Amino acid sequence: MTAQLSARGAPVPRSPEWPMAGPAPRPVGSRSPSPAPTPDTGAGLRGVPLWLALLLAVASGFVSDVGYPDRNLWPFTLVGVGVFLFALLGRTGRGALAVGLVGGLSFYLVHTEWLTVYLGPVPWLALSGLQSLFWAVFAVPLAFLLREGPVVWPSRIGRVGMVPLAVAAVWTLREAITSTWPYGGFSWGRVAYAMSESPLAPLVAWVGMSGLSFLVVTVVVLCLQLAREADWPAYSRRAVAVGALTLLVLMPAWPAPTSGSSTIAAVQGNTNSGLFAQYEPGENLQKHVDTTRPLYDLDADVDMVVWPENGSDLDPQRDAIAERLVDGVSRAMDAPVVLGTVTERDGNSYNTSLLWEAGSGVTDWYDKKHPVPFAEYVPDRSFWRPFAPNLIDMVPRGYSFGTRDTVLDVNGVLAGISICFDITDDGLVAEMVDDGAEVILAQTNNADFGRTDENVQQLAIARLRAIEIGRTVVNISTVGTSAMIAPDGSTLAALTPYEPGSMVETVPLSDTRTPASTIGGPLSSLIYGFGLAALGVVALFRPRMLRART
Repeated sequence: MTAQLSARGAPVPRSPEWPMAGPAPRPVGSRSPSPAPTPDTGAGLRGVPLWLALLLAVASGFVSDVGYPDRNLWPFTLVGVGVFLFALLGRTGRGALAVGLVGGLSFYLVHTEWLTVYLGPVPWLALSGLQSLFWAVFAVPLAFLLREGPVVWPSRIGRVGMVPLAVAAVWTLREAITSTWPYGGFSWGRVAYAMSESPLAPLVAWVGMSGLSFLVVTVVVLCLQLAREADWPAYSRRAVAVGALTLLVLMPAWPAPTSGSSTIAAVQGNTNSGLFAQYEPGENLQKHVDTTRPLYDLDADVDMVVWPENGSDLDPQRDAIAERLVDGVSRAMDAPVVLGTVTERDGNSYNTSLLWEAGSGVTDWYDKKHPVPFAEYVPDRSFWRPFAPNLIDMVPRGYSFGTRDTVLDVNGVLAGISICFDITDDGLVAEMVDDGAEVILAQTNNADFGRTDENVQQLAIARLRAIEIGRTVVNISTVGTSAMIAPDGSTLAALTPYEPGSMVETVPLSDTRTPASTIGGPLSSLIYGFGLAALGVVALFRPRMLRART
């Protein structure tokens, strides 16, 4: 046929060139054809129904936790993160919120189960619930980037380059926010913490904690994006994934140069010093004195003796018996004693590390700068008390925030002092290095958490800190796990948990700054800024691209 009928039945002549030159003329009154569909940029791996995504989110939390101590099977954390992000593929607002909430709860309920040992389920559920809300909120932009990023950056390099970087940056931004807010935050569960004994741990000396999380998550998202590239040969995709991970593993370790050494004695008294512990006044102090006594006849010239947080339940500045005992230890060891106790000044209570020298008493001290909320103090007590009055009343009077510097001059050695969860605070650790710390004394009391994963999780963080800042970390606990960790992350000495004991070791000192100590802060800010900028670009250009197609 050489003609077609119009909408009114009249013939419409064809263009002589049709069909060679283009489509047939559109009949008068007919509708515009639908725009061409958006090219499929993820044909190789699609989203799953919401019910299955929620099940995957539950599984992701359990799998991710296996990568952390005590199991320490670090590849499982990569798999867990990948499963969670896969569950977000194709999700929009409410679906992403649901997946994020379930995934966050699954992870934190398993990862922080140690909170229930003596404190019961309420703090555990409250903390896990708060952290899962952050996961839920951030799941929305993560899903948005996974869904729309390949459209805004449609080239292959955009899909397997820009999208992994953007998603990893937003993931790391969430970790940074939850580590600092609210009330100082809770940093447990950062992806970097699962890498403490992995081949990737040396990277932390170059890029810091946030940088390590960023690189690890980037590799995970890269693998996810490569699985979506159905038109790319499988061997090429495997080569890229293996090459990226190999590149990180082969990154040379920071040489961690030293500037001297110091012989340190660290004492674990195995004291009954938990929140609900019942003991006679002076009992904890006496146990640390008794555990130190076998060291009196050592041939080694000890530079300092370190007791843990709450190593003395009596303040030797206020109790004559405690004063005599601590002074006797310092005199017998011919070395200053660094001990943790509770002090009072001007009507305020502090979680304090005292530097005690025989004949002189206290010559310096450090007050914990960031007491743990709802454990060492109660923020906004009048607001929170109605929700759990019995728990809130367990902390009748909280510790005040310290204001002194973080470094003590101990027998000529500049020692950075970290009390318990201080070791998780990026800012405080950086402050120690800025103040000239040559070694870190990480004093802690893990008695409230029993024989759980908490103490080895905290030791893993201490190990990464040693590598990150190139300093020996003496992690000494009331009950364990206590160890001395070299600047390269290796264990110099360790004590059996829940047994009294001591370790004496000549440890390396350092006054050299690692790359992470120098650029870690600005690099982290750059990562967070990149994540926000990537979100802005996708949010701005995706609607424009849709309008252009119509």
